[in-house]
Amino acid sequence: MTVDPGALTWDQNGLVAAIVQDAGTGSVLMLAWMDREALEATLRTKEAHFHSRSRARLWKKGEESGNVLHVVDLALDCDGDALLVRAHPKGPVCHTGAATCWGADPAPALGRTLSELAALLRERRRDLPEGSYSAELFRKGTGAIAQKVGEEALETALAAVAEPRERALSELTDLVYALVVLATQLGISADDVVRSLAEKKAVASSRPH
Repeated sequence: MTVDPGALTWDQNGLVAAIVQDAGTGSVLMLAWMDREALEATLRTKEAHFHSRSRARLWKKGEESGNVLHVVDLALDCDGDALLVRAHPKGPVCHTGAATCWGADPAPALGRTLSELAALLRERRRDLPEGSYSAELFRKGTGAIAQKVGEEALETALAAVAEPRERALSELTDLVYALVVLATQLGISADDVVRSLAEKKAVASSRPH
């Protein structure tokens, strides 16, 4: 994730528009402004920082609410005077408590939930807080996480054939959670998953029914 500040067309106040998009769902979340300091802080921390025009200072999104934006990548528009910030939101983005600054997120609830889960797990892997089950898995490493995925897959399969529907659902979501932990550990992004699934869909579509 790199952006050359020299490639940007800064306005007379040294700012560029920054449009934030959910990296998991594609929903547009908010519009803010960046100066060079905010861009450098974002690139350094991989958490979205902006320039507050009302307070005339650098501010980290979520510095008070905790609803930070975990940045996946940045892209310039065709004129170089705006940035697309693709990120996983940890929680509601708008100061009103809404999911986006335009109200409710139009994306399916599953997509937003997975995107927020990805944001949370990135924090757990970075901070490794005591008492966190996910952090403990990250401490143990890839092997332990892979083993957990295997255990949850087996439990899901057994529940599917021998347990009530609600039990099977619980085991299935445990498996999904373990898979997202593994993806976080391996640095696999939502884009990677979508690309791989698209390839498999294309193969499946080419086969006769």
